[in-house]
Amino acid sequence: MATTEITNQEFNQMIQTSAQKLKKHADFINSLNVFPVPDGDTGTNMSLSMESGAKYERDEPSEHVGNLAGALAKGLLMGARGNSGVILSQIFRGFSKSVENKATLTAQDLADAFVEGAQTAYKAVMKPTEGTILTVIREAAKAGKEAAAEQDDIVQVMDAVTKAGKEALKKTTDLLPVLKEVGVVDSGGQGLTFVFEAFDDVLNGRAQSDDEPDEEQMDEMVDAKHHQSVQGKIDPADIKFGYCTQIMVRIGKGLQVKQEFDYDTFYNYLAKLGDSLLVVNDDDVVKVHVHTEHPGKVLAWGQQFGDLATVKVDNMCQQQEEIIEKDESTEVPEQTLDTKGTAIIAIASGAGVDKLFRSLGVTHIINGGQTTNPSTADIVAAINDSHAKRAIVLPNNKNIFLAAEQGIQVTDIPAQIVHSRNISQGMTALMGFNPENDLNSNVNAMEDNLSSVKSGEVTTAIRDTTVQGKKIKKGNFIGIVDGKIETSKSNLLDAASEMVKLMLDEDSEIVTIIYGEDTKKSEAEKLESEIQKLDDELEIEIHEGDQPVYPFIVSVE
Repeated sequence: MATTEITNQEFNQMIQTSAQKLKKHADFINSLNVFPVPDGDTGTNMSLSMESGAKYERDEPSEHVGNLAGALAKGLLMGARGNSGVILSQIFRGFSKSVENKATLTAQDLADAFVEGAQTAYKAVMKPTEGTILTVIREAAKAGKEAAAEQDDIVQVMDAVTKAGKEALKKTTDLLPVLKEVGVVDSGGQGLTFVFEAFDDVLNGRAQSDDEPDEEQMDEMVDAKHHQSVQGKIDPADIKFGYCTQIMVRIGKGLQVKQEFDYDTFYNYLAKLGDSLLVVNDDDVVKVHVHTEHPGKVLAWGQQFGDLATVKVDNMCQQQEEIIEKDESTEVPEQTLDTKGTAIIAIASGAGVDKLFRSLGVTHIINGGQTTNPSTADIVAAINDSHAKRAIVLPNNKNIFLAAEQGIQVTDIPAQIVHSRNISQGMTALMGFNPENDLNSNVNAMEDNLSSVKSGEVTTAIRDTTVQGKKIKKGNFIGIVDGKIETSKSNLLDAASEMVKLMLDEDSEIVTIIYGEDTKKSEAEKLESEIQKLDDELEIEIHEGDQPVYPFIVSVE
């Protein structure tokens, strides 16, 4: 018998299962990253992005699938991290636009939604590249459209989408030379096929038991629920339900069991006792988070279904009083903008790098970079919280460009991006800022400055591989010049000095060395000596950056 519609229940399960599947397979997706450097991690970025989308969808009270899809798209937008997360958000932005007026989905609706998702994703990328996640969504959507033209069975349409997505994924190895050289498929495309598989499993009734939240996930969900509720400057007197109550029940165990566990029965009683309720379970345990005035009733109710493995009750009124006292004792004056009302926001890691940026005029720092890409929501919050008249964002990493570009579209003030690909470019761009100029003039001048600096980074290879014709061994130090791996050595100083040698030319005048959190100043001074042997007329500066991942960041101007 054909399945002819997706209701809110199926849609919810599809989204939640896909988030769980991405989380489960994040490390595998990460392993497909081509460069052997600590990366922004595609799997992690896609998982965190989808997790944000799934939360928004889960919290949407409507039973209208169009509204649920809209909530999903909003959550993905705000939680998008890295280019892969942004493209995933654009796929479901198009998907949600296609179904916004649909209370339930037919096979044709589903197929049309994937087609619009593909079109939206392609439009979001300035120069679409085949052999990526874009190829996978386009081919999968095409197959879904063809299947829907022949039948109205949603399961068969989703089967076709999933099959075509997997076939397109295999082809990515041959479409991109860099993938073929390493012998892997596109990591973003792999992540998207996991989403397709999750959808397909739900619609076929194959949702696996290992897609249920494990104990760690349940703990994270409970903790997240608590932190959503009582924060900031809330007056303790305004807290209606004062006790944060958390229990874990071993279902069917103990002497007080009076009822067989039924989720709806269990949940509905607790819903009457307070707010901020979260009930998550697997076959063995159920975990509860609720804010209530009657923690004893919560404990007694839990015992009717099993024994209490853990119990935690916190007085939130008392906690909030302590939070306010701490905030007042540590409060600092609001930062005064010295840039004529322009917030300059840089994304970077490391206390020393932070100080360097601020000394050059940056007003706000978002902690992040190569291995911790901030989300769209992080960037939006930094811009809006600046209370400036306008803002300029320095991503300092190309994997943050798309998230930043999404962010500036939804901010409260005019904002633009200077497309700095690394820390060195970000610092050089700042030399073009003039507080007397308007936003467009400043951005243009700062963009023009990007090409005036050569940027080098030394890091450690995390796997054996061959990239750009170079054999690289795990644990070697590799020198990257303007995004291209140029050298690989077993010794840090050898790798760094050879990298700088390749960066120098007859016009070079200034070399800046920024050493990382695990690098000593003496090592930077040794590098300085090696550079002076290459050209004793160079002006060399050394700064403590405290940055992770990169023992040395070097710029040549």
